[in-house]
Order: sequence, then structure tokens, then C-alpha cells
Amino acid sequence: MPTKLVYTNPGNPVEVLHTEEYDMPEIESNEVLVQMMAASVNPVDINIVQGKYPFKFDNAGFEGVGKVIKLGSEVQKVQIGSIIVPTTYAGTWRTHLTIREDDILPLPKDIGIPEAATFFVNPATMYRLLKDFVDLKPGDTVLQNGANSACGIVAIQLCKAWGFKSINVVRDRPNIEELKNFLKSIGATYVFTEKEIKETDIFKTGQVANPKLGLNCIGGESANTILRHLSGEGVLVTYGGMSLEPIRVSTTTLVFKNVKLEGFNLNKWFNTPENEHKKPEMFKTLIDLVMRGELKAPPYVLVDFSNFKEAMSNTLSKDGMIGKKYILDFRGFKSKF
Repeated sequence: MPTKLVYTNPGNPVEVLHTEEYDMPEIESNEVLVQMMAASVNPVDINIVQGKYPFKFDNAGFEGVGKVIKLGSEVQKVQIGSIIVPTTYAGTWRTHLTIREDDILPLPKDIGIPEAATFFVNPATMYRLLKDFVDLKPGDTVLQNGANSACGIVAIQLCKAWGFKSINVVRDRPNIEELKNFLKSIGATYVFTEKEIKETDIFKTGQVANPKLGLNCIGGESANTILRHLSGEGVLVTYGGMSLEPIRVSTTTLVFKNVKLEGFNLNKWFNTPENEHKKPEMFKTLIDLVMRGELKAPPYVLVDFSNFKEAMSNTLSKDGMIGKKYILDFRGFKSKF
């Protein structure tokens, strides 16, 4: 029987999530039936289950990759066996799902499972942040905090591919040099701890230009530090707030530097009709980068679907050199139904 992860009341995902069998879903004429291969576990997924968002989905899981096993009568752009990812919230933590043809993106059949399972949320988010808020040119500088997060790792690779300099901020830790070396190995121009970025003189000496764009997923003092380093007319885009602390902006920063503060929500962007024409170019660019090896999945751990609690408990763990991406693997689970 098909199996999915469900919960009745919000709470700790390890405690409230459980498996539930369900009937094989029927499809409409414009839908496909997908057998899921893998689905990533993102912080946003955890937060939804915890009840930190003002909504609840019937099926958990934002992104993943699967194989088409049945076509509706009007479906044209995919075939049986096509590898696809949903381009809308689809509830991917389940073995089978139905989805409209308009809400899927076909991928090359030889794409890696980790890259496919993590293709949608983080790459699309960072693509839009780097493209939509500042007209960046090769040689321009981007400053981001949370640089060792999955999103931060994508941003570093995109900056390298497009010729932008990336200044990356991470929390200090015992093996900080190991982390710095890793981020530099994937393309980071500079890597600083939260303390070092406050003290650096690379901007004053002209070693690197003040950043035109700042990317913030932390909030609080970390975001304030980015604001202080931004160039005049610079833009700070917030796409997360891990510290749960507010951003405080000085009058001087606003009046004399005229910086702008923006926010970004990927789900809202995808559900805005005016953005529809931007999607094909974005997806093509990201797929090309993945297939050329210029955009790789963040460090990951594949976890059998039956061991989902391991993935949940570790997703927000701060242990280790970097935050690993946990991916639910359905391929071994299929023999159980």
C-alpha cells in the first residue's frame, strides 16, 4: 500500500509524525501519478509541522523527486518513466502522489538523486535573490550570513558561476578552519566568523568593494552587521530568521546610505501569476548548472523512509562541520507495500 507521513496536531516532528497507509490515488485528465524516489527535509518543513506557520498542509514535505508511473488523458509534456520534481507544495513525504502537469518540471534522467531531491527550494530561492533585487554584474560583491546552510552553499556556487564575489559569514566553532576551507573549495571568495566580519578592514582598504546585496537568514545582530557593510543604495534581502531576533536599522543607515530592506518568500513568488514567464529560464539555467557540475547538492545523508525520525531529529542539529541535508529515500521502501 502507498504510505505517507501524517500528523494530527503540530509539535515535535519526531513525536507527532507517523506513517499511514492510503489507497493508490486516482488521477484527473491533466494529472500524473508519481512514485516518489526521494524527498528532502528542509527547516521550513520542520517549522510547518511544529506549527510555527499560520497554516497546515494535509500532506507534509515541500520538495522531492519522483518517477511518473501513470498519465492523465490530456498530459503531453512527460511520459511514463519521466523524472520530475514538483514546482509547488505537493506533500512529498509519501510514496505516491498525484499532481497537475502544469506543476511539475521534467529533469534529465541521468541527474543525481541528491541534486534532484534538493533542486527546488534552495536553488530557486537563491536564484531569485541574486537576480531580482540588484542588477549585479561580474565582479560585484554579495555578503551573506548563514553561509554554511543549504541555501548559503547554493548561493556560493551561483556567485562563482556568475562571476560575483561572495563574502560569507558563519558562526565560530572549534573546527572553523575546516569549514572555511570547505566553503572556499566550492567557490567562496571570503569566509568570516560573526566576530571577524565586524572587525575586517577589507572594505576600508579597498581590497573588495562594499556589497550591493546582502542576504540574511539569521536576523538580529548578524543582519545588522550586513547592513553596516552594505554600499550606498545597497539592498538587504531577508529570507529567514533563525535567531528569532528583530533587525534594528539605524537612522544613519537609512538616511545617509539609503539602503533598502526587502523580504522574500518562495511559495508566494511561485504563486504570483506575474512571475510565470520567469520560470522557464530559471529552471533551464539551474538544470544546466547541475548537469555541468557547477551546482552540486549540499552535503547530505540519505535516510530510508522507514527511518524518517532520524532525518527529522537531525535536520536542525547544529553539530558537525556543516549542516547536512537529510533526504528521505523511498527506493528501498517500495518493497514493503
